[in-house]
Amino acid sequence: MLEFLSRERIIAPPGFNRWKVPPASIAIHLCIGSVYAWSIYNPPLTRLYGVVNSASSDWSLQDVTWIFSVAIVFLGLAAALAGHWLDKVGPRLMGTAAAVLWGGGYLIGGLGIFTHQLWLLYFGYGVLGGCGLGLGYVSPVSTLIKWFPDRRGMATGMAIMGFGGGAMIGAPLKRYFIQYFYDAPEYLGTVDHVNLITKAGRRFVERAGEQLEVVVVGANELAGMLVAGPEGVYVVGTGSVGVAETFLVLGILYFIVMVIASFSYRVPADDWQPEGWTPPRDDDSASKMMTSHNVDIEEAMKTPQFYKLWVVLCMNVSAGIGVLGVASTMMSEIFGTTLPGIVDGAFAAIYVSMISVFNMLGRFIWASFSDYIGRKNTYWIFFALGILLYCSVPFAAQQVSANPAVAWLVLFYAATMIIFTMYGGGFATIPAYLADVFGTKYVGGIHGRLLTAWSTAGVVGPLAITSFRESAVTRAITDLVSKIDPADFQAHYGAGLDQLSQLVSAQTVTIASLMEIAPAGTIDPTSSLYNNTMYLMAALLCIGLVANATMKPVDNKHYLPD
Repeated sequence: MLEFLSRERIIAPPGFNRWKVPPASIAIHLCIGSVYAWSIYNPPLTRLYGVVNSASSDWSLQDVTWIFSVAIVFLGLAAALAGHWLDKVGPRLMGTAAAVLWGGGYLIGGLGIFTHQLWLLYFGYGVLGGCGLGLGYVSPVSTLIKWFPDRRGMATGMAIMGFGGGAMIGAPLKRYFIQYFYDAPEYLGTVDHVNLITKAGRRFVERAGEQLEVVVVGANELAGMLVAGPEGVYVVGTGSVGVAETFLVLGILYFIVMVIASFSYRVPADDWQPEGWTPPRDDDSASKMMTSHNVDIEEAMKTPQFYKLWVVLCMNVSAGIGVLGVASTMMSEIFGTTLPGIVDGAFAAIYVSMISVFNMLGRFIWASFSDYIGRKNTYWIFFALGILLYCSVPFAAQQVSANPAVAWLVLFYAATMIIFTMYGGGFATIPAYLADVFGTKYVGGIHGRLLTAWSTAGVVGPLAITSFRESAVTRAITDLVSKIDPADFQAHYGAGLDQLSQLVSAQTVTIASLMEIAPAGTIDPTSSLYNNTMYLMAALLCIGLVANATMKPVDNKHYLPD
């Protein structure tokens, strides 16, 4: 079996049409690129018991967001270790291994959801699935660079375009299966018709001598329901959000598609080059900082250029990946309360899909454009324009809170879509940047090691956005409680202000529920929860801008002899 999957078995014969290779690369990246639609899983994973709202035993948003981070960390680590291996075993074996890990990780993650074992979800989707992401990510990149040495930017754009577009298909697919398997919990009626009891921050009702834990859905929380239902009281532990079944179905589907695509790979012979093309000379490509020489993997690690490019990628990814991990939640929180008639769960899912569309388009368009203006100039645009756009997001959130108008939603939408074209374009351009600086011979291995920057960004970005959000939520709740009459608080929650910490921990007290009893004219602080995070992302781009500005060609002493 290993011999059948080996590199020697897939060397293309003379006259092979190189355009047959990109579809296999895109198919694999469409499957693993669905990781960018992770935010679709956030609402159901934080409501496994409550279903319509988070119960006291449910996982927090921070718990499930870190699963996405773990997957990205292991993506980078697996890519770094497998980059050199790819040059020996070939893309078919690596693609098949990626299918086993990614599909199998989904199945194990689904088992963790069924049993409510968070560690199984981390291990399955995060560790095993993340390794599958890394193997599946690097296998097409160096393959297509070897097939298209005359158009490196376009080649890497094609290779990585599917990864950016994975969420375009994955988001509606995940939402469809979640709704298909969704089962509404038992409904007890409106708050006025149910006798609620509060104990240690949790809400209960008494029925037939037994106390049942319940969750309450208020008017401000209707837009956040996975499937529309009436406001009122629901029994915890009844019904299903459908996410476990979704994991099992998608795990099998992704495995089948990735195996078929892996068997379609072909690699060029070592002496192959496009008809009528000659490699560029250094003096012909000086303006674009391209070399016709090659640098070994270990030697590349000794150059300052490698670490500057590492910083460039890390800063660009950190700024975007944190937003990707909570995109659906962020859209709902910023605009769900201010524009409830427009922004709901379906709108947020479409938003995630559109992120994928622009992410995918950016990978191909920016990478192809870099063939003409050079990689360094392309990154100049990414960082300079990105700083301005990230700073515009808090402005839009601030304005929509004071004046709920669709214009601010349009501004937010446009700014984030442009940001994600450059986020995807950064991924697609970096392999060509590496090939320009270090040559094409070992670009697969060098690219794999550079992807440890992605692992770092997978921690920095989500950690920043979730930490800043949690701090903002705490401040907002404290501020709102200070404006509410203690008697109104007691009547609404069945407990006094002395139990506030317990009520918050049990997810009984939320910003949305507090706004129901806040004095008239109180501004909902939900839309401003991400303001500080956006300014931090702009600061990270400033660091990347400096690293890119100081990039120079590699010293001649690092080149391999011709």
